[in-house]
Amino acid sequence: MTTSNTQALPTIDFTKFANLSPFELKDKLIEVAKAVPDRILLDAGRGNPNFLATLPRKAFLRLGDFAIEESERSYSYLNEGFGGIPDGVGVVERFDTFAKENLNRDGVKFLQKAISYANDRLGIDKQAFLHEFVNAFLACNYPVPSRMLTNIEKVVKQYIGEEMYGPMPMTTDFDLFATEGGTASMAYTFASMFNNGLLKKGDKVALVTPIFTPYLEIPELVEYELEIVELRLDEKTWQLPQSEIEKLADTGIKLLCVVNPANPASVKFSNDTLDRLTDFVNTQRKDLFIITDDVYGTFADNFISLFAKLPYNTLCVYSFSKYFGATGWRLGTIGIHYENVFDDAMRALPEAHQLQLDNRYKTLTPEPRDIKFIDRIVADSRAVALNHTAGLALPQQVQMALFSLSCLMDLEDNYKAACKRIIRERYTTLYKNMGVEIEENEDRVDYYTLLELDTLGGKLYGEEFVQWFKDNNKGKDFLFVLAHKTGVILLPGKGFDVVHSSVRVSLANLTHHDYELIGRETRAVLDAYYAEYQAR
Repeated sequence: MTTSNTQALPTIDFTKFANLSPFELKDKLIEVAKAVPDRILLDAGRGNPNFLATLPRKAFLRLGDFAIEESERSYSYLNEGFGGIPDGVGVVERFDTFAKENLNRDGVKFLQKAISYANDRLGIDKQAFLHEFVNAFLACNYPVPSRMLTNIEKVVKQYIGEEMYGPMPMTTDFDLFATEGGTASMAYTFASMFNNGLLKKGDKVALVTPIFTPYLEIPELVEYELEIVELRLDEKTWQLPQSEIEKLADTGIKLLCVVNPANPASVKFSNDTLDRLTDFVNTQRKDLFIITDDVYGTFADNFISLFAKLPYNTLCVYSFSKYFGATGWRLGTIGIHYENVFDDAMRALPEAHQLQLDNRYKTLTPEPRDIKFIDRIVADSRAVALNHTAGLALPQQVQMALFSLSCLMDLEDNYKAACKRIIRERYTTLYKNMGVEIEENEDRVDYYTLLELDTLGGKLYGEEFVQWFKDNNKGKDFLFVLAHKTGVILLPGKGFDVVHSSVRVSLANLTHHDYELIGRETRAVLDAYYAEYQAR
């Protein structure tokens, strides 16, 4: 890769891309970068990590070997390749024999420890645990319960609790629904809030912005048509000022959506922000619905979720995609505490509305009003009529549980430390190669970083340059110039509703050396703008 490319930038009408999602705009940037032959393409636009957890994947494969053996015990007199559904009788003893014979195979020792951990720490009977895992791997039955298999839910609840509560006293008094990733969790939750009268067209929804783009786009869909109220993070500290929290005093705001740690800023709520928001909701807005999307929380130090601070009000969306390098597995959860505002709000609906909902869910139970909101999400995910076929594929649930167990049993947090180290070293490398001093921030997570062009320009070249940069709309074409001259692909901060000229760099998906190059090439493009400014 080199910045010495002298080809002219293709004539591009940037205005026609104004309404594109940043993830769609990325494809246009790649087209521009590929227009130059023999070019190394460095795509730091999307946050798919290039690291992943291997041990729980190995355990999944070894479990599969054992599960197949269990299945083949039935109908063994028939042709090879024919098996039955294991009944679980004697499964623990047979697994012990299997483990002794295969102890040198990666993943077998992990499974032994997992069975022991589940029994000792979670009180799960060994036979029940193994039998559930074997049949789930084979996927020979429908998901029952549809929301999540019983013992797998216990395992994942323990993991979610330990990660979301941080240093706070922890509880597992909540239900989980296993979903096809965080995106499915979001889509299902919004749909069920409308189906159950918790939201209606024209209602106000507060978003803590800048925010992950779909949260900006979902409320504007024709089936929802919600009014967005922005609670803007301070773009210097990336914390929520009290003046923004106090916007929630408007009782017309029904729902608050939070991504914590933030995307694209990759900074978690400080303890002060959490405390002030918690106090305000508890004293003035006990009726507020909250959705917190905490996918990046596992990369933060001492992370505490709103799910822990405001358990009554908060629905938690968590995805396994980033931390375990599992975006293709599509693994996510919705968590709601046993006592929650969603159920209480449904019970308080007018009788006429209650009768409508009775009719909607009458095929599920003689007492449809007893169906909890989280179980209505499950039913709605299959249009109610197909509730009996709802639920995440069982092998996916098995892998989710094995991911969870890998962290629960990692008492020294070795995997967590490695994940944090790799992204934070890339952060340091990027800024070092741009020639920019790093400011310490204990709430910074570093999965992404936001290069604020105004701030960078001021640090490197002074405020007069920044004013010229703004006056001449240079931030508008920066991404295209960068892509064309260097092959570096970044995402616009504006797509996440960032006010100032900025670009998002994912620190998860390229090599350490690549971030050295990105830092140098980004600085080279900024230097070229500065040369243009000096020669004006």
